[in-house]
Amino acid sequence: MKLDRLIWGIILLFIGGVLLLENFGVIDFYWRNVWSFWPVFLIIAGLNILFNRNNSQTGSIISIGVLVVALSFLFYRGQQVPEHSYWWGNHFKKDIDVNIDHNDGDDDHDNDDDDNNRDSSYHQLKLTEPFVAADNAKRTILNISGGGISFNLDGETSSLIDADIKKRRGNFSLKKVVSDSATVLTFSMDDKKGKWNFGDNGNDVNFKLNKEATWDVLMKLGAGEANFDFSPYKVRTFRFDGGAAALDIKIGDLLPITDVVVKSGVADVKIKVPNGAGCRIKTKTGLSAKDFDGFEKLSDGVYETSNYKTSTKKIFISLDGGLSNFEVSRY
Repeated sequence: MKLDRLIWGIILLFIGGVLLLENFGVIDFYWRNVWSFWPVFLIIAGLNILFNRNNSQTGSIISIGVLVVALSFLFYRGQQVPEHSYWWGNHFKKDIDVNIDHNDGDDDHDNDDDDNNRDSSYHQLKLTEPFVAADNAKRTILNISGGGISFNLDGETSSLIDADIKKRRGNFSLKKVVSDSATVLTFSMDDKKGKWNFGDNGNDVNFKLNKEATWDVLMKLGAGEANFDFSPYKVRTFRFDGGAAALDIKIGDLLPITDVVVKSGVADVKIKVPNGAGCRIKTKTGLSAKDFDGFEKLSDGVYETSNYKTSTKKIFISLDGGLSNFEVSRY
């Protein structure tokens, strides 16, 4: 067996084993604890390249030994409860003190915040867009992008959108473009230096949305977590494209049809749908773990609730992931 195939096999077994142990409640594994050690995989890849070229049996043993030791350390480190829950863990941060307002991304109005004397580098930023009644008949599209961010949805606002940010790094902006058919909001973070920073240097964002608008939410999250309770909002579409991320959303039944599309790499995805709505799930999940409580399996990759055909409110869920954990439940 080639060394590179053996190494990837061990890594996949490690990830699958951890996800399985989590699913059965044997362990609590905090993935964000291990991301700062990602350079170890560069070292393993380098050893693999060197020893594969020389066909050295001793070298192969060394590579496998280094990999096993590294994964053992990561397994131990991942079970340590983190001091902060900024992103991805079994426990989302429920009491994030975050807030966003509109100043066109200008950081000159930021206020210092020592975050309970832990870190004086945090700043508060608020971004907002006013609600215009004349535009409410149009689609309201919210584009969200960023990395290393913990997103929350915390109540309604009389504005169209409020965003409260507790930031340590990066520049944030909220822009609005109005066309004949839609109001497009774009919330984004520009932070090239911190693009691959997965440590405790993240940012917290707390959204408030107007309940009168009908929302299409399109989210692209490189690394981080999103915890959104959409049940009191009219959400027509929610699309999520994430890498190493945690997603926890609750969908309501205020519209006849709601579409939820999730594409992820290595993610922990939890979706809650109301009992009164009929729901269909289509999956393309590779090696991902799946738990669809209250659904009947119709065929490979297709699941439905028993009231799907008779319900006047329908939710369509599409899941596409490589090494992710997908859970869909009813409330």
